[in-house]
Amino acid sequence: MTGSALFPSPEQRLIWTNHLTEMLSAAERRVMQGSVTPTFDRDAFAAELAGFDFDQPVAFERLLDWTVARMEHGVVHMTHPRYLGLFNPAPSFPAQCGDRIAASFNPQLATATTSPVAVAIEAHVAGLLCRRIGLAADAVGHFTSGGSEANNTALICALTRAEPGFASSGSRAFAGQPVFYISADSHLAWIKFAHMAGIGRSAVRLVATDGGGRMSAEALEQAIAADRRQGSVPVMIVATAGTTNAGMIDPLAACGAIARRCGVWYHVDAAWGGALAASARLRGKLAGIEAADSVTIDAHKWFATTMGCGMFLTAHPRVLQAAFNVTTSFMPGASSVDPYMTTAQWSRRFVGLRLFLSLAAGGWGGHGAHVERAVELGHRLAERMRRQGWTVANEAGLAVVCLRPPAGSVAVREIVGRVVGSGDAWVSAARFEGGEVIRACVTHGETSAEDIDAVASLLERARMG
Repeated sequence: MTGSALFPSPEQRLIWTNHLTEMLSAAERRVMQGSVTPTFDRDAFAAELAGFDFDQPVAFERLLDWTVARMEHGVVHMTHPRYLGLFNPAPSFPAQCGDRIAASFNPQLATATTSPVAVAIEAHVAGLLCRRIGLAADAVGHFTSGGSEANNTALICALTRAEPGFASSGSRAFAGQPVFYISADSHLAWIKFAHMAGIGRSAVRLVATDGGGRMSAEALEQAIAADRRQGSVPVMIVATAGTTNAGMIDPLAACGAIARRCGVWYHVDAAWGGALAASARLRGKLAGIEAADSVTIDAHKWFATTMGCGMFLTAHPRVLQAAFNVTTSFMPGASSVDPYMTTAQWSRRFVGLRLFLSLAAGGWGGHGAHVERAVELGHRLAERMRRQGWTVANEAGLAVVCLRPPAGSVAVREIVGRVVGSGDAWVSAARFEGGEVIRACVTHGETSAEDIDAVASLLERARMG
């Protein structure tokens, strides 16, 4: 097959690689100046796509041109400086390079036997993150497909430690229904995890917030006491460091203290807010995270790697092994450093290289500056809107701003629809403490003060009706 489209000669690979690099660079420049939202003809695209029936091969260079052009006009551009959307990143350049390197060598990260360098790099990065947030000296971690896998891992570990018989008998091993506690304003993927773990969706306890978007410690203690009186078995408390809707940080120290008193696993979902650890000035906002039994961090959020690059960190390596170890005859070697023995995944891409290159190139200081700059721009947007009569509903002090328009404005979702429909920016509608808000989050490392002012003007015009 040498010289074919699937396995071209080294010379042809270089030609196509350079062509792709030039196309992507040009497209990136246009995206930065163009529409945030898709600008393509859906019917025409559907007809073009149907034409690829794979009966006959298509010239590869033409395929590259077609794919880049359709992506340029056919997605919401999370890499646009006026995308003030969810926690999706505009990835750093080192992270993008990490993706290319991993794709080229394509190591299999199931074992350290086949990929010793890749496994060691990931373990090194995870270890440094553990120490940065203050976990125990023997804490370990691994990379995941994203926060969902990491959080699901936390639940499996909590169940395994709470009842050793869970490994063989599942939820039947518990004397009563195992239950766990999350903020009512947390990421509700936890309901899925309860289903997947076999303990049922009814095992999820949604704890009331304190009126400011943070889990109420008092309500948490009351919920645990009520469950124990009814014969249920509390296994885990989940505190969120950076809620999706409003960027709020639950009372981490208080939640940790309750977990210790009650003897349950304490997990901190810091998928977004964990990046605060990079900032010497802001890392104090995570005070209490060091008491966690486990932590989730998504590097593909505020650490600005490419999607998806989650992390699971834990102070209990033995529990992690007990939850995921398995004996096979076909795997080379079998040791505690083999990722397939301590993770849900088996075959896995070398995703940790993205964060390694990014942290090594920018250091904690560079990432800290990135986080601090986003916070400052969030403050700029909040103050600009306050001056125009808007209400800032949340007090996160981070880079998420939840806005309520002045009286007499059109509805929140209509404002959002007008802004997004213009193609000039992207914001979202969300619910916060019982009311509709416009949610804006600074996610791009190159968003400017001028971009923030432009979004503020768009919002003001859109509210007028």
